[in-house]
Amino acid sequence: MASLIEDYALLSNMRTGPLVSRTGSIDWLCAPRFDSPSVFGALLGEPDHGRWLLAPACTVAEGADGEVLDEEDSGAQVAERFYVENTFVLQTVWVTDSGSVRVTDFLPLTSRTDVVRRVEGLTGEVEMYHELRVRFGYGAVVPWVSRFEGEEDPGGGDPAPPMLVAMAGPDALVLRGEPLPESTDDDDERRHRGTFTVSAGQARDFVLTHFPSHRTPPAPVDVNEQLTRTVELWQDWSGLYSPPAVGEDEPVHIVPVRGHAVARRSDVVRRSLLVVRALMHQETGGLVAAPTTSLPDVVGGERNWDHRFAWLRDAAMALEVMLDHDHDREAAQLRNWLLRAVAGDPHDLQNIYGVAGERRGREHQLDLPGYERSRPVREGNGAAGQHQSDAVGHVMVVFEKLRRRGAVEDHLSWPLQQAMLRSVVENYEVTDQGLWEMRGERQYYTHSRVLMWAALQCGVDAVRVHGLPGDAQLWEQLRDALAEEIWTSGYDPEVGSFVQYYGAKTVDASLLQLPQVGFVAYDDERMLGTVRRIEEELRHPSGLIHRYRNVLGPVDPDDPDAYAGVIGVDGFPGQDNPHLGASLWLAAQYARSGRTDSARKLVDSVLSRANDLGLLSTEWSPEQRRMTGNFPQTFTHLALVQALDALDAAQGRRAPAAPQESPAETPDAAGAGTGGSSAVAGGAS
Repeated sequence: MASLIEDYALLSNMRTGPLVSRTGSIDWLCAPRFDSPSVFGALLGEPDHGRWLLAPACTVAEGADGEVLDEEDSGAQVAERFYVENTFVLQTVWVTDSGSVRVTDFLPLTSRTDVVRRVEGLTGEVEMYHELRVRFGYGAVVPWVSRFEGEEDPGGGDPAPPMLVAMAGPDALVLRGEPLPESTDDDDERRHRGTFTVSAGQARDFVLTHFPSHRTPPAPVDVNEQLTRTVELWQDWSGLYSPPAVGEDEPVHIVPVRGHAVARRSDVVRRSLLVVRALMHQETGGLVAAPTTSLPDVVGGERNWDHRFAWLRDAAMALEVMLDHDHDREAAQLRNWLLRAVAGDPHDLQNIYGVAGERRGREHQLDLPGYERSRPVREGNGAAGQHQSDAVGHVMVVFEKLRRRGAVEDHLSWPLQQAMLRSVVENYEVTDQGLWEMRGERQYYTHSRVLMWAALQCGVDAVRVHGLPGDAQLWEQLRDALAEEIWTSGYDPEVGSFVQYYGAKTVDASLLQLPQVGFVAYDDERMLGTVRRIEEELRHPSGLIHRYRNVLGPVDPDDPDAYAGVIGVDGFPGQDNPHLGASLWLAAQYARSGRTDSARKLVDSVLSRANDLGLLSTEWSPEQRRMTGNFPQTFTHLALVQALDALDAAQGRRAPAAPQESPAETPDAAGAGTGGSSAVAGGAS
């Protein structure tokens, strides 16, 4: 059975992102890309769906299956687990009755997929257990494994280390190191396992490399050289970020799920930036929402999604965050990825793309048991085929921000934006599934309509402010008509708030983005009324908020039976868990509207759900007190950076965002939408 989600650590070479548990098992690896089929898939099933286990032998129960014991039962404890400062080089220190060892796990930052595991004896002697179960194709394909003894060096040097080569179809893996695990006698086990002893001062290196099966195994890795280089590259990148110079870099008091820590704000921001960089493909710039698929939002439920794809919304958020934190190269990569992804027929615009910008809409179920039997397990994401009216808005808003920072449009960028604006005009009357990709009935979601308004406003500014060509008159007419429509149908004066969709009385967390794109001021009473209703309807007693209440009609929000077995607005029964990213959006709203104490408490509440390495998933189960959803989640870490930036600005540690110009006025004020000349000034930056 897989470990708790929070017990995993992310490794990365900015091409793929394996997860290694506290028990020393790599239970998830897709090679060579984030979205490739898994090589190790025990995360979504059983050990026989693939894993690479390297841990003290006393932690593994005797028997055929290689069950991993709890720390309390094994006689071994994880004394420390941490990343080398500002890197994704993971070090785990085990203490046993006979001695202690340190295991260092990392992926070199090269064009290859090499997973390196170094075992070093610290004190005494420790017997280590080593098991390799390779399963290509999401656990479905058992490879043919061959053993090759090391050849002598003609020059008289040390012989090459022996290797295991696992091959099936187009994929192959080679494992090098000494001693290599041995094949078992029982054909049903189909694994390699063994033990070895490491003493104080000794070190053993094991390297697993993926390569196309029609080629010969790549040359061995120089572990010392690659370890030094990998640490330097990650640390050099992190060093580009300069924490706020104004005021004190305050500590953030957090009690993670595992362990205890007090981190400075700049360290929390830096780790979240590292997570985002780790999940951006090194060559294409495509940013995946998470390196995993089908980790359930609710354990045992059906909301299990493949997040190994790139969302326009996430890329736009990340572009701005990278700009704000001194990572111009990554911002340029994201800008160029956005342009390549949306290039083509504007009628075929999607909100989700592949890592290289591929248009993928197919979703199917995999024959895997699922994380703690949470099925279905999905490959692909059908939301790519949904019409998402907000998608253009996210892209247009960030490109307008780039223009206001001095960026110059080229022969490709502005014509593509014009094509996107034409798609907004042509799809003006089309309903959609909203930001949360509801699989229920399509609606006019208020957030989607506001993002359409923001897209048109950005088009108008491009012409009126920046002198670019375009049909500003048409865009102004539709912008103003949309503003009037939103204030009439998306805002309900009887309840004093914006509503989730036209005709509804409910709210949802997407409404927290309305001031971020300049539609309404953060401290406007109508926005504050919306916040009050979000607090009343969506806040869990834990302090975190849900994205939405999954009901059709009024119910008692604290009555779980009201949701049981009833198909709600998202097309599924039951209530989702509180959402960490949405909770951080609320914290940012608090900070920008003067409620700094509330913002600080909510940020600290989210950080208390982080694991010992500072990683966060999508959601949190208050009842089970554990993370749920795909992990680590880009959206959550981006929202965390934005919330901390908002707090820093509110408390004088960071220069505030540019003053927000007049938002879209109500129809009965200065004319629908005529009060604002900018959709983005004072937004999320």
